[in-house]
Amino acid sequence: MKRSAGGPRTTTILVAMVAGVVSMILCCCILLFLNRYRSAMVQSARTTSAQAVSQVSSTVGNYLRDMEQAMQLVEQSMSESPDSRDRLLSTFLTFRPDVVAVTSYSPEGALLDCWSLGREPKEHILQNLSFDLHRARASAAPYMASPHVVTLFESYYPWVVTMTKPLPEQGGGAAWVSLDLSFSSISSYISNVSIGQRGYCFLMDRSGSIVYHPQQQLLYAGLKTEDTPALAGLADGAYADDTVIYCLTSVPDSDWRVVGVSYVDELVNRNVREMIRLSLWLAALVLGAALLSSWLLSLLLSRPLRGLAAAMERFEADADHFTYRPAGGTREVQELSSSFGHMVLRIQQLMSTVRQEEVNLRKTELKALQAQINPHFLYNTLDSIAWMCEQGRSADAVKMIHALARLFRISISQGHELIPIAKEIEHAENYLEIQKYRYKNQFTYTFDVDPGCLGYCCNKITLQPILENAIMHGLDLLVDEGRIHVRVTQEGDDILFCVEDNGVGMSAEQVAAILAQDAQDRTGIGIKNVNDRLQIYFGRQYGLRIVSELDVGTRVEIRMPKIEEAGDYEAK
Repeated sequence: MKRSAGGPRTTTILVAMVAGVVSMILCCCILLFLNRYRSAMVQSARTTSAQAVSQVSSTVGNYLRDMEQAMQLVEQSMSESPDSRDRLLSTFLTFRPDVVAVTSYSPEGALLDCWSLGREPKEHILQNLSFDLHRARASAAPYMASPHVVTLFESYYPWVVTMTKPLPEQGGGAAWVSLDLSFSSISSYISNVSIGQRGYCFLMDRSGSIVYHPQQQLLYAGLKTEDTPALAGLADGAYADDTVIYCLTSVPDSDWRVVGVSYVDELVNRNVREMIRLSLWLAALVLGAALLSSWLLSLLLSRPLRGLAAAMERFEADADHFTYRPAGGTREVQELSSSFGHMVLRIQQLMSTVRQEEVNLRKTELKALQAQINPHFLYNTLDSIAWMCEQGRSADAVKMIHALARLFRISISQGHELIPIAKEIEHAENYLEIQKYRYKNQFTYTFDVDPGCLGYCCNKITLQPILENAIMHGLDLLVDEGRIHVRVTQEGDDILFCVEDNGVGMSAEQVAAILAQDAQDRTGIGIKNVNDRLQIYFGRQYGLRIVSELDVGTRVEIRMPKIEEAGDYEAK
């Protein structure tokens, strides 16, 4: 009863802890995410507004530069004779239909001439909005008038921008020339620029006076205001508060500035509100799932998991004699229990395999040591040396004794299993030199060794069993002169030894039998010994490969990895 009463209390505590932790994490994550999201949205809105305003500034700048180029042509024509001037201006107006009128004025501000394509000015002009005598006299440089309506023509009142430029003093000539350029294209472009659904752009000068506003009528009626004095004091850039984003960019080579107005609630808050709503729904779902999961896990998993943990502790304490009985519970716990059971069996099998391989390794090392001193080979060699001495061939006997000494010195190798490939090649050359004396030059041999392989290490006495097999079973029965070719090359991360002879060869069955020799059978046991040692040390992917054909010859390939330090693979 006590254990039963403790269960629900533990479950309640666990669920409450999970609810508290998950709620705090969710709140922190949502607040951080929404703050970052709103900042990102505001920055994105500022960037979008700045791009739109920059594009408007570039378009207006192109418009003004085009107007300056047109004024230069008009100024040049004013220095010509009247006929040439009229002809040039007529041609100019023909190719520039956007130019509404070109006018010249006397020093007193009276209209002297007006050139327009197909239109004549009024006979009595009460007011000309394109020319301001006071401003013209006060300005020594060309100046730009704000957009206005042309009043020179009857029943034709286009929206223009006027550039006025003083002319050099000419006797009885004009003092100023003005160029009226249609503003409708640029005004329609500015009016059509929208930043969001309610955002817009307008032009003002550096003093804060509005040059053009798409909602000009609302400004005149007092239904809308712009805080242009405050905006005039700001440098170019983007400025945002809680409600409005202002972007200011100066028009190149003029005192005009483009102002972009967009609204935070339209571009940002709406997306933020949608994200808040989505985040709350997700938070509620996550919290509910966490509570339900914690409750179910507490009820269904705690007991079998405790049993599984206890079994792991017993296995850790005594892995060899451990017997595991699968635990019950949910399917996931059962799968975990089954996986643990398979793991236990696999580990026990691996431990047994490792022990067996250690035993095999020791046995193989013992066989290798036994093979280093073959009494039969030693007896035959010494007998050959004695025969050479009796025949008076003391020089050959000395060479054979030296070769035998080097052979045994390398075979011992201070007890190391791995030796440099250069030493293994020297060992093989000494062995072949001795056998060549014994077999009275019945065969020749050559070595082709990649110099880059000599610094790597290999198992000692790797080539001798292969060469012995080639001589005894391949060349001994050959009528013609035998040939043995030893090649050592690199293949990627591996070293490849290749021993080829032109002996009698073997059938596929004989090749398979050599690599499957029983330890009690001494025929070919040296080759199997080499293959076993390589696979024990380096893995099943390494070892020997024999390719042979009857009456043609045999090729034995020995593959092992590149080993730079012998200690890395020494058997422990």
